[in-house]
Amino acid sequence: MARVKHAVSSKRRHRRMIQRAKGAWGKRSKLFRRAKETVNRAMVFATRDRKARKGDFRRLWITRIHAACEAEGLPYNRFIAGLKVAKVGLDRKVLADLAVTDSAAFKELVEIAKTAPSA
Repeated sequence: MARVKHAVSSKRRHRRMIQRAKGAWGKRSKLFRRAKETVNRAMVFATRDRKARKGDFRRLWITRIHAACEAEGLPYNRFIAGLKVAKVGLDRKVLADLAVTDSAAFKELVEIAKTAPSA
Protein backbone atom coordinates (compact mmCIF):
# COMPACT_ATOMS: atom_id res chain seq x y z
CA MET A 1 0.00 0.00 0.00
CA ALA A 2 1.27 3.48 -0.86
CA ARG A 3 2.32 5.93 1.83
CA VAL A 4 0.16 9.05 2.18
CA LYS A 5 2.07 12.25 2.82
CA HIS A 6 -0.63 14.98 2.64
CA ALA A 7 1.68 17.33 0.72
CA VAL A 8 -1.02 18.75 -1.52
CA SER A 9 -3.57 19.36 1.23
CA SER A 10 -0.96 20.82 3.58
CA LYS A 11 0.29 23.16 0.90
CA ARG A 12 -3.27 24.27 0.15
CA ARG A 13 -4.01 24.82 3.84
CA HIS A 14 -0.80 26.83 4.32
CA ARG A 15 -1.43 28.93 1.22
CA ARG A 16 -4.98 29.69 2.36
CA MET A 17 -3.78 30.80 5.82
CA ILE A 18 -1.00 32.98 4.38
CA GLN A 19 -3.52 34.53 1.99
CA ARG A 20 -5.73 35.48 4.96
CA ALA A 21 -2.75 37.19 6.65
CA LYS A 22 -1.92 39.16 3.52
CA GLY A 23 -2.10 42.62 5.08
CA ALA A 24 0.10 41.78 8.06
CA TRP A 25 3.60 43.19 8.44
CA GLY A 26 6.84 41.27 7.93
CA LYS A 27 7.03 37.59 8.77
CA ARG A 28 3.41 37.61 9.90
CA SER A 29 2.36 37.49 6.26
CA LYS A 30 5.12 35.18 5.01
CA LEU A 31 5.58 32.31 7.48
CA PHE A 32 2.81 29.82 8.16
CA ARG A 33 3.07 29.68 11.95
CA ARG A 34 3.21 33.46 12.36
CA ALA A 35 0.39 33.88 9.85
CA LYS A 36 -1.75 31.38 11.75
CA GLU A 37 -1.24 33.27 15.03
CA THR A 38 -2.07 36.56 13.32
CA VAL A 39 -5.22 35.27 11.65
CA ASN A 40 -6.52 33.58 14.80
CA ARG A 41 -5.99 36.76 16.80
CA ALA A 42 -7.69 38.83 14.09
CA MET A 43 -10.69 36.50 14.14
CA VAL A 44 -11.04 36.97 17.91
CA PHE A 45 -11.00 40.75 17.48
CA ALA A 46 -13.47 40.56 14.59
CA THR A 47 -15.94 38.54 16.67
CA ARG A 48 -15.59 40.82 19.69
CA ASP A 49 -15.96 44.00 17.67
CA ARG A 50 -18.91 42.70 15.69
CA LYS A 51 -20.72 42.29 19.00
CA ALA A 52 -19.49 45.67 20.30
CA ARG A 53 -20.68 47.49 17.17
CA LYS A 54 -24.29 46.89 18.18
CA GLY A 55 -23.77 48.69 21.48
CA ASP A 56 -21.87 51.50 19.76
CA PHE A 57 -24.75 52.16 17.40
CA ARG A 58 -27.28 52.08 20.24
CA ARG A 59 -25.21 54.71 22.11
CA LEU A 60 -25.06 56.85 18.96
CA TRP A 61 -28.84 56.64 18.48
CA ILE A 62 -29.48 57.56 22.12
CA THR A 63 -27.13 60.56 21.82
CA ARG A 64 -28.93 61.81 18.71
CA ILE A 65 -32.39 61.36 20.25
CA HIS A 66 -31.23 63.06 23.45
CA ALA A 67 -29.93 66.09 21.54
CA ALA A 68 -33.16 66.41 19.55
CA CYS A 69 -35.28 66.06 22.71
CA GLU A 70 -33.29 68.74 24.54
CA ALA A 71 -33.84 71.07 21.59
CA GLU A 72 -37.59 70.53 22.06
CA GLY A 73 -37.38 71.08 25.81
CA LEU A 74 -38.08 67.51 26.95
CA PRO A 75 -35.60 65.24 28.73
CA TYR A 76 -34.69 61.99 27.00
CA ASN A 77 -36.02 59.74 29.75
CA ARG A 78 -39.43 61.46 29.82
CA PHE A 79 -39.57 61.26 26.02
CA ILE A 80 -38.95 57.49 25.98
CA ALA A 81 -41.32 56.91 28.91
CA GLY A 82 -44.03 59.01 27.22
CA LEU A 83 -43.71 57.06 23.98
CA LYS A 84 -43.92 53.80 25.90
CA VAL A 85 -47.10 54.93 27.71
CA ALA A 86 -48.58 56.14 24.40
CA LYS A 87 -47.76 52.72 22.90
CA VAL A 88 -45.62 54.14 20.09
CA GLY A 89 -43.68 51.15 18.82
CA LEU A 90 -40.68 52.87 17.22
CA ASP A 91 -37.21 51.71 18.19
CA ARG A 92 -34.25 53.98 18.86
CA LYS A 93 -32.78 53.46 15.40
CA VAL A 94 -35.89 54.85 13.72
CA LEU A 95 -36.28 57.63 16.29
CA ALA A 96 -32.68 58.74 15.72
CA ASP A 97 -33.21 58.74 11.96
CA LEU A 98 -36.34 60.86 12.36
CA ALA A 99 -34.49 63.25 14.67
CA VAL A 100 -31.80 63.79 12.04
CA THR A 101 -33.79 63.74 8.80
CA ASP A 102 -37.40 64.71 9.60
CA SER A 103 -37.63 67.23 12.43
CA ALA A 104 -41.36 67.87 11.87
CA ALA A 105 -42.24 64.23 12.48
CA PHE A 106 -39.95 64.15 15.50
CA LYS A 107 -41.71 67.23 16.93
CA GLU A 108 -45.02 65.39 16.62
CA LEU A 109 -43.56 62.46 18.54
CA VAL A 110 -42.35 64.86 21.24
CA GLU A 111 -45.86 66.27 21.54
CA ILE A 112 -47.28 62.75 21.81
CA ALA A 113 -44.78 61.97 24.56
CA LYS A 114 -45.60 65.22 26.40
CA THR A 115 -49.36 64.64 26.32
CA ALA A 116 -49.16 60.98 27.32
CA PRO A 117 -50.42 60.37 30.86
CA SER A 118 -47.62 59.83 33.34
CA ALA A 119 -47.03 56.22 34.32
